[in-house]
Parts: sequence; C-alpha cells; structure tokens
Amino acid sequence: MNDWWTNQDAGLIGAIGGSAIGVLGGLFGSVVGICAPKGIARGPVLGGQLAMAAFGVALLIAGVVAIVQHQPVHVWLPLVLGGSLLAGLMGGLYPVVRMRYAQAEARRMDAEALRRG
Repeated sequence: MNDWWTNQDAGLIGAIGGSAIGVLGGLFGSVVGICAPKGIARGPVLGGQLAMAAFGVALLIAGVVAIVQHQPVHVWLPLVLGGSLLAGLMGGLYPVVRMRYAQAEARRMDAEALRRG
C-alpha cells in the first residue's frame, strides 16, 4: 500500500496545520473573550466554534481511517493530533461559551426590567 504522503510532506503538514490551528485558536479565543460577555455576534461565534469542532472530528475520522489502512505514523499522527485538539477544545468549550452568552442575555434582561421600573 502507498503512503498518503511522505515523511517530509508530513513535516510541512504538521508545521502549517499546527500553526494554522494555533493562530486560529488564539484569534477565535480573543473574539469569544470580547463578544460572549457582551452578548454580541452569538450566531457567528457559536457557528464558527461548531464548524471548527466538526472539522476536528473530520480530521479524527481521517486519522482513524489511516490507522485502519496501516498508514505509517507520519501520516496518521498529524490528523489525529490536529483533530483531537480542534474537536476537544472547540467541542469541549462550546457549553462554556453558550453559558457566557446566556449570562449576557440575563444581564440585558435584568437591565431592561430595572429601566422599566
């Protein structure tokens, strides 16, 4: 069976993919930290988070397929590692971000109730 990519290709995939996941995660974390407490951009933030978690699951599935097909470690490791990070972090933090939006909505409703008297 042919390897999906070479060991050198795996180095590039790991470097580019890992850097992209790190930068994307950092930027997304900043957006969440700014938007969620204020209750703004709920749809795009939660949708983006689910999309990244789904991409992580897709990478994990590809990694499992590579393992089942007896691909070498330099093929399946970047898929499993990147998928685990994206699916685990984005999926695991999804309830936390939803809770922050719910808290912001509750604060907004309390402020409106106080204004009305």
